Amino acid sequence: MTPRAYGPGAAFCPRCAAALPAAPPTTCAACGYALFVNARPTASLIVLDGDRFLALRRASEPKAGLWETPGGFCDGWEHPADAAVREAREELGVEITLGDFVGMYVGSYDFQAETLPVLDCFFFATLDPGEVTLDPGESSDMRWFPLRQPPPLAFTTMDSAIRDAVRRLIPS
Repeated sequence: MTPRAYGPGAAFCPRCAAALPAAPPTTCAACGYALFVNARPTASLIVLDGDRFLALRRASEPKAGLWETPGGFCDGWEHPADAAVREAREELGVEITLGDFVGMYVGSYDFQAETLPVLDCFFFATLDPGEVTLDPGESSDMRWFPLRQPPPLAFTTMDSAIRDAVRRLIPS
């Protein structure tokens, strides 16, 4: 087993470095530390322009080259709504007006040779006036897609959020 500090493949205690008796959830026999694998919170945006949404082409792994909605991981004790605004500023270079909460979706994210659970929180948003300037380390392209015809998206939670957005915004 590969030693990991934390994650579903953890083999050693992150507090005392003793070998763990089992994969998480488990308790270290040496120091009593209880290790769990909890979903990491993220904040994502469905940026709207009428019945279209903004998608970004991922510039890096995982899932480089696929389309995604703007967003990312929450920092420490950062509220997902605050993280959504911050991520928009970082990835799009503009301010946004945060709209209604769309929903939370449990998914997975491949990072440092582990598949980690994530809790993706999606919000509607609109762009404030200004020129979008993509962070080239994050995105290589942007495009507006009809909500009813999204491209293949990088993560299944994004597919679910877009489907829910269509149900809420576009009459059948």
